[in-house]
Amino acid sequence: MIERALTRQETVSVAAITEEAENVLTLRFDWDQLAAPGQFVMVWLPDVDEVPMSLSYIGGRKGITVKNVGEATKALTSLQVGDRFVVRGPYGRGYHLPQGKILAVGGGTGMASLLPAMERIPADRVDTAIGARTEKELIFEERAKGTSSNVRVSTDDGSKGFHGNAVQLAKEMMDASDHDAVIACGPEKMLYYLHQLCVEKGIPHQMSLERYMKCGAGLCGSCAIDGKRVCREGPVFSGEDLKEMKEFGRQRRDECGGRVRL
Repeated sequence: MIERALTRQETVSVAAITEEAENVLTLRFDWDQLAAPGQFVMVWLPDVDEVPMSLSYIGGRKGITVKNVGEATKALTSLQVGDRFVVRGPYGRGYHLPQGKILAVGGGTGMASLLPAMERIPADRVDTAIGARTEKELIFEERAKGTSSNVRVSTDDGSKGFHGNAVQLAKEMMDASDHDAVIACGPEKMLYYLHQLCVEKGIPHQMSLERYMKCGAGLCGSCAIDGKRVCREGPVFSGEDLKEMKEFGRQRRDECGGRVRL
């Protein structure tokens, strides 16, 4: 299966573009591969780069949500309807859809990974906390309202909603209501402190991690964290997995394999 996914590249066309926030676009494309919530694809722009991208939509018309932060993402956000790029995958282990009352916590572009899972859970069982540095960077608030009974936002600068970060907002929501599980995606420092909060409160949780990836299919090892490959054993890890990871929230590896402190 790895070999088939590695060699099967498909060229797709941009079918629609939505501006989600400042420097953040969603590119929709028609692709018939089956995908689970939380999985990702490798996206290749010839003569530019190949990068991993979470699937923000997983139906027949799939989507990736891209923030312009570097050469590859600048090229992706410059595409127009009808332009073509190459995808392979999908890869990785996605979210296990939990029972009971769920708190979904998304920071930065993390909501892109969470929403396909949230849309498979009845809205009356989902509370959502969305965090961003400023109001201009908040994404998917309206879409989240369609799949959640309670959506709250936080901004670091207080420009909208709760004045603080996503973990502080999540704590306030946990204190106000009982939750049976947490699913989360966002910057790793955010996830680290949210993990500590979940452990303290005894709430089972799943978190999607991001690491530098070359192959996406578990062969190169560039995305390894404490011996686990984010592209194969992840990107979604359970709270029990995270407890065993000494590198989680502390360091990552760069494109040359060197350790970088978070």
